[in-house]
Amino acid sequence: MTLKNLHEVYHDQLQDLYSACKQSLEATTELGRAAKDKELSEALIAGTNGISAGMDQIKSICAEHDIDPEGEHCKGMAGLVTEARAHALKADFDNDETRDAVIITQYQRMVHYALAGYGAVVAFANRLELDEEGAILQKLLDETYDGDRRMTDIAMNGGVNKAAA
Repeated sequence: MTLKNLHEVYHDQLQDLYSACKQSLEATTELGRAAKDKELSEALIAGTNGISAGMDQIKSICAEHDIDPEGEHCKGMAGLVTEARAHALKADFDNDETRDAVIITQYQRMVHYALAGYGAVVAFANRLELDEEGAILQKLLDETYDGDRRMTDIAMNGGVNKAAA
């Protein structure tokens, strides 16, 4: 596909981000079920709620542009989901605490991919003077950062990494 202008790039990236969210939603649900630390499990559930809300917002933005949000398959997130399942769910662990530490690591890798995607579409929306969309996407970006910081806090201050050590 040849992208002719920033509008088309924006549309393409919205679709890619929707696909990334859809894939990470399923993986985050699985990670949440596997987590044994209560705070971690609750944070992952909150993460799935945030991902779903983000997908709804992206879907609405896509509708405004008359594009199918499912018009793209994000290969980058597909790789990260495969890694998350291999390292956090299918690997053998001597204890639940170590698995929980790996769950945080794998979740944050997926989140960081989403942060890059949200950052890009915010910049495109703002450049295209799509102020309302830019504000919506900025809010989603901020919420994604909050989720990432919460995982870091659970790992370092909540005791997951200490217990795994």
